[in-house]
Amino acid sequence: MIDGLISGKLHGTPEERIGKNGAPFVVAKVLASSCDGENIILNVIAFETKTCKALLRLDDGDSLALSGSLTPRVWIDKQGAARPSLDMVAHQVLSAYDIERKSNPEDFE
Repeated sequence: MIDGLISGKLHGTPEERIGKNGAPFVVAKVLASSCDGENIILNVIAFETKTCKALLRLDDGDSLALSGSLTPRVWIDKQGAARPSLDMVAHQVLSAYDIERKSNPEDFE
């Protein structure tokens, strides 16, 4: 397992689903830029209530940062080229909507 911190933009709207055990979870896709400028698709799943609610507040194109466990994957595009992707079980979500106030410079002294 790889613990990761990823930032990017939502691709589509997060969806709430119900598992076989009756528990809700949320799935989403995030586009993150790699160092060479290409986008990497991040397939996100969240189970914790707080994390699910944070994802469901967001819309397509919103910027966010996620932390959680990562699994690298490869998929084949229409031209037959191998492309990287990541699967993440998200534990925390941070977006601009989570900022309640500006930091006070005195807090860092």
